[in-house]
Amino acid sequence: MNQNVCLTLSATARAGVVLAGCALLLGSCASTGAVGSTQVAAGSASYIAALGGGIVGHESNLSLSKADRQRALEAEYRALEAAPGGQPVVWQGSGVSGSVVATAPYQVGSQNCRQYSHTVSVKGQDNVARGVACRNGDGSWTPLT
Repeated sequence: MNQNVCLTLSATARAGVVLAGCALLLGSCASTGAVGSTQVAAGSASYIAALGGGIVGHESNLSLSKADRQRALEAEYRALEAAPGGQPVVWQGSGVSGSVVATAPYQVGSQNCRQYSHTVSVKGQDNVARGVACRNGDGSWTPLT
């Protein structure tokens, strides 16, 4: 089930979303999917792989198991793909947990993009990474670095 989400940003928000020399086009609509699934749909593995290590993968001080890193990437994918702006997508691992929050989608050229943050809690220590990802023509998301 898809829903159309129209985007109107305040002046403060607009200032934060113009990144990497890209122009922000306001008033555009983006398509997002329904939220609620705790599992990533079959066939989305290639889309998760397109995230590379995600923004959590760039945190060199995090020592996550392969399974926990996969859970973290799946949460990033779900947040980018389907979560309404500001709604956390949480995940739980072995002694580690996390939460990914994406902003409302916005248009950059012909791509839908979203800012997002990923908080990972390890042994009571919160590590926060922030980034932006844009949707490719094939539906995958690519983090901007």
